[in-house]
Amino acid sequence: MQSRRRFFLAGTTLAVAGVFALFQRRVRGATGPAAGAAPETFEVVHTDEEWRRILSPTQYAILREADTERPYSSPLNSEHRSGLFACAGCQLDVFTSRTKFESHTGWPSFWAPLDHAIATHEDLSFGTSRTEVHCRRCGGHLGHVFDDGPKPTGLRYCMNGAAMTFKPGAA
Repeated sequence: MQSRRRFFLAGTTLAVAGVFALFQRRVRGATGPAAGAAPETFEVVHTDEEWRRILSPTQYAILREADTERPYSSPLNSEHRSGLFACAGCQLDVFTSRTKFESHTGWPSFWAPLDHAIATHEDLSFGTSRTEVHCRRCGGHLGHVFDDGPKPTGLRYCMNGAAMTFKPGAA
């Protein structure tokens, strides 16, 4: 009986410690490359102070701290004109309206990015493995990609609208 109690207490302690560690990781915005991986370098680099001047507080929280906007809060979610979606941090075109679709998730969704526009890495911030999508030019966090999208790719690039700008016109 005592060994069961010790096992239960040890397991509970480990679980609480794990949740605390994940919470701390999320609060610090630690969604970077896996431990031991070489740090990424980007063409567009600014100091933290410069990013805060360039971006709105919401854009800064999303692009630089990997935050997520509330679902259905972005006007880009209902943007249906022809055009290009660009990273709000460096204005690199990342998606075309031709690949946008209505996912009913509350975030702008696309089935494919533009060539050489994004990079991805594993994100363990919520205790599960997800694939984070970031701008390949400035490293800004755009959202995540999931494998429940439509044909032809079967992917759903679930993006934060505040992390992008929209340029109407030819896509």
